[in-house]
Amino acid sequence: MSLLASIGLFILAGLCEIGGGYLVWLWLREGKPIGYALAGALILVLYAIIPTLQTAHFSRVYAAYGGMFIVLSLLWGWGFDGTRPDRFDAIGCLICLIGMTVIMYVPRT
Repeated sequence: MSLLASIGLFILAGLCEIGGGYLVWLWLREGKPIGYALAGALILVLYAIIPTLQTAHFSRVYAAYGGMFIVLSLLWGWGFDGTRPDRFDAIGCLICLIGMTVIMYVPRT
């Protein structure tokens, strides 16, 4: 699998997990209609399927995905809730992305 395809799958999985969770959050915390929860649940099922398309082992995929999840969560909060990441968030994201790259993409001997 190409690097771009793999990163694209990580981004898609992250958007599904965060988006699905956000819809459930809106239903439970902000009193939105049950349709939000149902749509969120369906999107979360898609999230569970997408990582299986990666070619690496389960543990490596999910460990690396954690870095992408952190970055996307902060960007989601900025875009949807107006919580702008600060420089420490940015530094933490960079550290996570470096870790993700090492876990997922450094060749093994």
